[in-house]
Amino acid sequence: QVQLVESGGGLVQPGGSLRLSCAVSGSGFSIYAMNWYRQAPGNQRELVAKITSAGNTAYGDSVKGRFTISRDSAKNTVYLQMDSLKPEDTAAYYCNIHTIRGDYWGQGTQVTVSS
Repeated sequence: QVQLVESGGGLVQPGGSLRLSCAVSGSGFSIYAMNWYRQAPGNQRELVAKITSAGNTAYGDSVKGRFTISRDSAKNTVYLQMDSLKPEDTAAYYCNIHTIRGDYWGQGTQVTVSS
């Protein structure tokens, strides 16, 4: 059974930083990409960042230059380093993997940026 467990969310002041982690277990098959999405109340879920099996990365326009996605293949873990956080970054953040058997999602972790 594939499981994605996120951690690292919380409350941070504007301008601060957080690092999200997503540990993947049970996926003994090919993972094409590991992604972070977010969803704020009343908004659609949006792609924040992705990293492919080749190590290529892509970011949503609103987070370019502030967020960095990385992965540790040995630990089957993907990270999202979030710097210069803004109140509009407040959302539930979800880890997603795109695999040969379809997509899998984590339960989400809340990030709140507020003074």
